Amino acid sequence: MVYNIALVKGDGIGPEIVSSAVKVLEKVGAKYGHEFKCTDYLAGGCAIDATGMPLPEETVEGCRNSDSVLLGAVGGPKWDTLPGNIRPEKALLGLRSALGLFTNLRPAKIYPALSGACTLRPDIVAKGFDLVMVRELTGGIYFGERGRRVGKYGDEAYDTEAYSVMEVERIARVAFETARKRRKNVVSIDKANVLETSRLWRETVHRVAEEYPDVECSDMLVDNAAMQLVRDPSRFDVVVTSNMFGDILSDEASQITGSIGLLASASLGSGKCGLYEPIHGSAPDIAGQNKANPIATILSAAMMLRYSLDLTAEADCIENAVNAAIEAGFRTADIMAGSEGTPLTCTEMTEKIIERL
Repeated sequence: MVYNIALVKGDGIGPEIVSSAVKVLEKVGAKYGHEFKCTDYLAGGCAIDATGMPLPEETVEGCRNSDSVLLGAVGGPKWDTLPGNIRPEKALLGLRSALGLFTNLRPAKIYPALSGACTLRPDIVAKGFDLVMVRELTGGIYFGERGRRVGKYGDEAYDTEAYSVMEVERIARVAFETARKRRKNVVSIDKANVLETSRLWRETVHRVAEEYPDVECSDMLVDNAAMQLVRDPSRFDVVVTSNMFGDILSDEASQITGSIGLLASASLGSGKCGLYEPIHGSAPDIAGQNKANPIATILSAAMMLRYSLDLTAEADCIENAVNAAIEAGFRTADIMAGSEGTPLTCTEMTEKIIERL
């Protein structure tokens, strides 16, 4: 089989980590008889430098015509002073919207071999955790009406959150379907004691839950959820929440795994084409130094094989190789806590994973 993959390497460490994932894909392709034809497209700060805009139409069309999209990271201090409408981050929002990607899946689990890198107490880590954040991606405050105006106290800014029943229904169904394949438990996060959008969210999730009598469903306010994630993450299986709450909580969930450099994500819609990316940023402080942890991007490629290309065995192969490399004691600098030896470079860590494919 031949698969067309759009590569959006982006800024900072993006080119390094995407190149690592491509090497893994090439090895898997050789092992299983597939060809992954990868085409580079510009987005983010590098696109601004080259074209004056963060998301060229050529990139949008190239991604639409691909079987899937693998993205590195966008942004950096170089572009921080640009107006909001042409900042690098607009490329991400634009791609998600153009491809109709309304769901973001972010798994977060603790690797036993990396328990020393976890910032939680040993008794909490010993219980283990394995959860999936299901974040609504194309609605809410990030896409609502916004602007500046003169108010009671002078100049002020506003951002508006709005959700429709349809938007909540479709993300809720993703969460319940995901839970059916796991431990059959969904926790819906909102702020229904204050926000009207959250009250609509809660009502709609409850109605959808009736379609899934085999899945346990409960509600949790977002402030309590932030606390429970560090108090007892083992209590969570599938978490479903809005765009902004999901943005914040998924980063919190990633950090308690030991490093944000370990966590992959998938942005999905109603079609097969998805956008796969590590959840960390462009890390400009280490860009070009071969220090980046490639694991999150490599695991994002595994998610791409699983969710967009229906290559389950191949995805398992990558995930098992990553786990084997970690169990063997190989570490990049960000996951060295509690370990001995010299940290590996991005290239070296990639090679150790490839050896175990």
